[in-house]
Amino acid sequence: MKTSELRQKNRSELQLEIIELQKAHFGLRMRKSAQKLKNIHALSTARRQIARAKTILAEKQRTEKSANTGVTDDRN
Repeated sequence: MKTSELRQKNRSELQLEIIELQKAHFGLRMRKSAQKLKNIHALSTARRQIARAKTILAEKQRTEKSANTGVTDDRN
């Protein structure tokens, strides 16, 4: 899933997406341990997708928190 697609989702949808990605990653790990996974690169791709979704979720939480408190975020 592309980053732009993830940014369009709200917090609850992102949390569900992270859970689905983690389940898929677990399945890939099990297939690798059973030596049935031919595309090992899929593991690193899955980890990156999870990290990307978690990063966007953290950004959304940070912006919502700053909007609620009125504090601006000076990070670039």
